[in-house]
Amino acid sequence: MNNRTALGGATAASGGRTSPNPATIKERLLSWCQQATQGYKNVNVTNFSSSWADGMAFCALVHHYLPNTINYDALNPKERRKNFEIAFKAAEDHGCAPLLDVNDMIEMGDKPDWKCVFTYIQSLYKHFVMMPQAIAARAAATQAGSQ
Repeated sequence: MNNRTALGGATAASGGRTSPNPATIKERLLSWCQQATQGYKNVNVTNFSSSWADGMAFCALVHHYLPNTINYDALNPKERRKNFEIAFKAAEDHGCAPLLDVNDMIEMGDKPDWKCVFTYIQSLYKHFVMMPQAIAARAAATQAGSQ
C-alpha cells in the first residue's frame, strides 16, 4: 500500500475510488501501522488493541513521522504512562487531535478498546499522510535532521 493512498482505496485500472469497505479500511490502516512501525524495538502491531497497550507502538508511529520529537531509544515498555504521555503530547504539539486520554489507556490495561485506538490511529493517518501540511512538516523535519 502506498502511504499516500486514501484508506478507501483507488483502482488503478479505472482511476476511480472503490467503495470503502469497513473491513478493508481496517486492514489497510493496520498495514500502514505495521509498515510505519516495522523495525522498532518492542513493537509488533497485529491489532488495534493489545498491540498498543504499552504505548510503544504509538511512540514508534509518531517517531516515524516526527523523528525529532521522541527519543525512541530511551523508552521503556514498562513505563506505559510515560510512553502514552510522550506519544500523545508529540502528536498534539504537531496538530493532531487529542482523541485518546492517557488515564483511559492506563485504566484499559493490556486490552484497550480497539474502536478507541482505531479512531485515534485513523486521525493520525489523516494528519500525517493525507494532509498537505503534514507532508511539508515531514520534509522539513527530514531536512532539519540531516543538517
